[in-house]
Formats: sequence, C-alpha cells, structure tokens
Amino acid sequence: MSDPVVADTRRLNSRPQDLNDAYGPPSNFLEIDVYDPQINGLGRSRYTTYEVRMKTNLPIFKLKESCVRRRYSDFEWLKNELERDSKIVVPPLPGKALKRQLPFRADDGLFDEAFIEQRRSGLEQFINRIAGHPLAQNERCLHMFLQEESIDRNYIPGKVRQQY
Repeated sequence: MSDPVVADTRRLNSRPQDLNDAYGPPSNFLEIDVYDPQINGLGRSRYTTYEVRMKTNLPIFKLKESCVRRRYSDFEWLKNELERDSKIVVPPLPGKALKRQLPFRADDGLFDEAFIEQRRSGLEQFINRIAGHPLAQNERCLHMFLQEESIDRNYIPGKVRQQY
C-alpha cells in the first residue's frame, strides 16, 4: 500500500520557479493610502479633505486605480452604511475631536498640523481594515467611497457582482 502523505504530494504540480513567478506582480493586492490633507473653506465653514488613493488587482473592483478626495464626514457615512447593511464588525473611526472645536483655543484646534496628521493616520488605518475584509469588498458603499468622485447618498445598498 502507498503512503497517503506521498500520494497527496504527488498530486501537487511541482515545477521549478521561473523569473515571472519570482518577479511578477503579486497574486492579489489592495493598497489604500490616505494622504495630502487640504483645508478648504473660510472661517467657521473650514473643513479638511484627504486624498484616498487605491491600487488593486482584485477582480471585484471595476477600476484598478482610483484617487478621490474625502472628508471626515464621508468616512462616517461609510462606517454607518457598513454597520447598517453588512454583517461585519466595523472598526472605530478616529475620534470626533469635539474639544478641539471649542472657541478660544490657544492652538488651531481641528486645523492643527499634528492633529490633522494623527487623524489622517487613523483614517488610513480605518479604511485599510475595512477594505481588507473579504465581505466588505463586496459592498457597493465601499466601491462608491473608493472609486466614485462624489458619493450618492441616495444609492441602493447591496453587493457588487464580480467583474470578469
């Protein structure tokens, strides 16, 4: 009788690794960066936007590269949509920073460079944790957030079908 371990390994198609295997693109990747914070508006109507850049080779995404600008409230929208419509545990966003919005502060409050960098880093961690979840990758709201220039808040929630 043959050894079952040897029989199992015989089924593996072993071949020497060539240069395409060693230096070719990774099988699946999804990279999302949040950077280039910009302050928009004047006075009390100022707000910060962040550039969200995505690169992927996952077939579920219609675009393989995209770059959009989002503000904190857009990240809140995405979190709320995922909590309402998906079955995943959604990670927390960086805090709202209510104390930074008080008048008569000695620093720039919400527009302090250190705070903006801290928030940018937290938003990047948030979106990468969500986008890395296989179930979240099928959600239409995530695709809209990452790939559409503007968010249609009247969209119909649901799953995205894989594109071939």
